[in-house]
Amino acid sequence: MDCIAKAIGKSTYMDAHAGVNLASTGIREAGSDDLEIETLDPCADPSWDREAISHSDCTAFHTSAWATVLIRTYGHRAEYMRITRSGKLVALVPMMGLRSRLSGNRGVCLPFTDFCEPLIFAETDLAALGAKIAGLAHDRKWRYFEIRGMRLSPATAKAAIGFHGHTVDLTGQPDPLAKLDPAVRRAVRKAERSGLEFRALTTREAMLDFYRLHVQTRKRHGLPPQPISFFLNIQKYIFEKGLGFASLALSGKRAVAAAVFFHQGTKAIFKFGASDREFQALRPNNLVMWHGMRFLASRGIKNVHLGRTSLHNEGLRRFKLGWGATENLIEYAKYSPAANTWLTSADRVAGFHNAVFSHLPLAINRLMGSLIYPHLD
Repeated sequence: MDCIAKAIGKSTYMDAHAGVNLASTGIREAGSDDLEIETLDPCADPSWDREAISHSDCTAFHTSAWATVLIRTYGHRAEYMRITRSGKLVALVPMMGLRSRLSGNRGVCLPFTDFCEPLIFAETDLAALGAKIAGLAHDRKWRYFEIRGMRLSPATAKAAIGFHGHTVDLTGQPDPLAKLDPAVRRAVRKAERSGLEFRALTTREAMLDFYRLHVQTRKRHGLPPQPISFFLNIQKYIFEKGLGFASLALSGKRAVAAAVFFHQGTKAIFKFGASDREFQALRPNNLVMWHGMRFLASRGIKNVHLGRTSLHNEGLRRFKLGWGATENLIEYAKYSPAANTWLTSADRVAGFHNAVFSHLPLAINRLMGSLIYPHLD
C-alpha cells in the first residue's frame, strides 16, 4: 500500500529527523578502505549465479533469473555489488537502481521482493559494508538506498518498516495434515472432496490463467494489478529455468484459484495467490496452497516462506499461521547518504486508493497498473 500511496502523491519518505543520525554510529568513518566494490549485471555475468548459489542463504530472489524479470519488465538498472578484500569474496549485494520523475532516484535491494538480505561470505565489519554501499549511493545520487533486511544497519538504527514473515517446515511430518490448524485441515479436506483438480504447471497458459484471477483479486483488494508483462516474464525466466511453477485448482477446465511459487536449492517462496470469489465455498485457495507445498516437498524442498504480511493485516496473518508456520519479523533498512541518516516509512495498508481501485473497471485497473508500477518498488 505504501507504494500505491507514493504513486498517487502521498510519499512515505519521511523527514530525515525521523530516522537515526549516524554521526555516532560511524558509517561515514567505518573502516572500509580495504574493501573493494564492483557493480555488475548478473544477467550478463554468469559468475554471479555461481557465487550466489554457493551460499546457504541464497533464494530465488538472489538469482539472475529474478533480476531478468525486474529489468525486462520495468527497465531498472542492475547495480548488483560484489565486495571483496584482497581478491577474496566478502559479500554479494543485489541492488536495482530506480530512476523516476514521479518517485525519484534510489537503490533498492530488491523492488517487488519480500526480503533480500545481502549474502555475506567472510567475517567482516558490517558497518564497513554499509559504508561501501553508501558511497556508491552517493555517487549514483540516490535519495536513499533500501536493504530488505537489517543485517548491514547498526544496532541503533530504526527499521524503516516491518512486516510479519512466516515459514513452513516441509520436513519430518509422518502425517502431513497434523501440523495444520484444525480449521485449515477441514478446509483442505473439503477442497479435496469438492471435485476440484490440482495441477502444478509452468506453461504460459497456466500463467495467463493466474493473471486472469490476479486481476479480479486485486480489484477486490482495491489495488491495480501488476502489468501482464511482469507475469509473462516470470513464466519465461523463472518457470522455464526450473525455479518455480503455478499451482492451479481447476473446476473442469476452468482455473478457480492459483498460487505462484519460486524455489532455489532447498528453499521455496510463496509469491502470489489469487482466486475466483464465485468458488470460495469450495476452498480452492486451501487446495492450491496445500498441494503446492506437498509438490515442493516431493522435490526435496525443505521449507517454504509465505512472503511478507502487513502488521495490520490480521486476517492474512492468521491464514498463514494456520499452515503450521513459524513467525518472524521482516524489517527493511533505508539510508539517506546526503543526510547520513536511517529513514522510516509508513505502512499504508489502507487508504482512499483502495476505494478508488475497487470501483474501477478491470480494464482501467490493468491500464493504471501498467502506468504506475514502473515508478514503484
